[in-house]
Amino acid sequence: MKTLAQQVVAIWRQLGLNQRITIFVAAIAVIAGMTALVIWSHRPEMQLLYGRLSDKDVSEITSLLQEQSIKYELGAGGQSIYVPSDQVLKLRMDLAAKGVPAGDGVGFEIFDRTNFGISDFVQHTNYTRALQGELARTIAQLHGVRSARVMIVMPENRLLLSDGKSKPTASVFVDAGAGTLDHEAVNSIRFLVANSVEGLQLDDVAVVDSSGNVLTEDMKDDGEYGAADSQMKLRRNVEDYLSTKVETMLAKVLGPGNAVVRVAAELDTDNTTKTQETYDPDGQVLRTETTTEDTTTTTENEDAGSNTPAVGAGANLPTGNSGAGALNKTGGKSSQQSRKDHTNNYEINRTTVNAVRSPGSVTSVTAAVFIAAGAQPRTAAEIESLRRMVINALGIKGDTGTAATSAVTLQEVAFQTPPVEKTSLTEMVYSNSDIVRTVVAIVLALGMLGFFLAMLKRAKPDAIPMELLKQAAAPASPTISADLLNDLIRQKPANVGAALRGWMTTPAGEVAKN
Repeated sequence: MKTLAQQVVAIWRQLGLNQRITIFVAAIAVIAGMTALVIWSHRPEMQLLYGRLSDKDVSEITSLLQEQSIKYELGAGGQSIYVPSDQVLKLRMDLAAKGVPAGDGVGFEIFDRTNFGISDFVQHTNYTRALQGELARTIAQLHGVRSARVMIVMPENRLLLSDGKSKPTASVFVDAGAGTLDHEAVNSIRFLVANSVEGLQLDDVAVVDSSGNVLTEDMKDDGEYGAADSQMKLRRNVEDYLSTKVETMLAKVLGPGNAVVRVAAELDTDNTTKTQETYDPDGQVLRTETTTEDTTTTTENEDAGSNTPAVGAGANLPTGNSGAGALNKTGGKSSQQSRKDHTNNYEINRTTVNAVRSPGSVTSVTAAVFIAAGAQPRTAAEIESLRRMVINALGIKGDTGTAATSAVTLQEVAFQTPPVEKTSLTEMVYSNSDIVRTVVAIVLALGMLGFFLAMLKRAKPDAIPMELLKQAAAPASPTISADLLNDLIRQKPANVGAALRGWMTTPAGEVAKN
């Protein structure tokens, strides 16, 4: 280290004024560049705090950031705010506690202020405004929606007269930018608004985009088409479920990406109600038993020799037996009647079944399966084993060789290898910005240091030209003058100084010889 310092000092002493100024300026430039690199490398990485903000929210957030002396940057035309990445989560929690950002419109925070003496009309109007604002904020959070506004029309509440045709309606304006909202997004907006307003029907919600397109125009008459759409969704969900079920099973056996499964399912979409009554005559049970018994007895006592004719109803009765238990005698009358009834009531066993079958049951399933061909082709037994696995996973019933096996086709084919997507240099640099920044700073610092050392070596005095000095030292040379030496010293002072020092240290004999 001491030798290197001595060499640097010796070289510095041999430099001229212009060379010293050049090296001094280069050293200042290198130091300034390295300082700038260090500052740039330690510059905090900015991350998005909030985006798609209104002017009011931007003003409130920037004011709070300035109060806390936090650096921030604005982007996207002043609608996005960027802060240091290590403070994003903390700032979001702090701002959320203060109700910022509030979003466009007025939400339910309008009721945070206590107002005494306001009328019912104003209270009802404030509630409608708050509901509209909350719905607009919620819809604006959907993917693809930049901003939204909701208008709700509530029927007038009349105490004495009510019109049955009056019903609430709603209109939703969405700004999707250059994109468009798909059917699912529009339908979700309709369901969100309809279920947030009391008495609002799904068909009474209109959705309009920023281009003037009525997105709910083809959804008004959902009768048959709506049912057909629901059936298609149900079928698609069932098919996707079964396909994923088989693919995940084959992935454990063949490896990920070595099987492609497509399932077609037929569903029963009929909604039926079945009532069935069954009687079992052998299962009769005695329910009631009734026994009725009546007995009547009549006796008349008269003298045996009396010839007085009988008076009354008994005189009309013939002699002899009359009816069951009747007995007549000469000179007297005796009558007896008896009746007995027995009734049994039996309850027959009856079974009543009310069955309601909802739509959605799977009636038939077919599947097409492709598996990737390996280095060695699979045998027929292995193919059949995989086919039976797929049949059992899908729940298809049947024996081998019947319709159950024919419902699943399994074929071994060579898969086409998809091209590998190469990550662009810009994406790679952006994803590893911290590492790239550090590496660039180190490379630039080393480059500047090497440039400085190269300039320092390049400033070393050239080889000493001794020709003119030799001629000047010879006493008989008439060509060397004081003016020539002065010009030479002004042009190359370092070379002349080095030559003079060398000449002075040279022995006199060698000088005379030269």
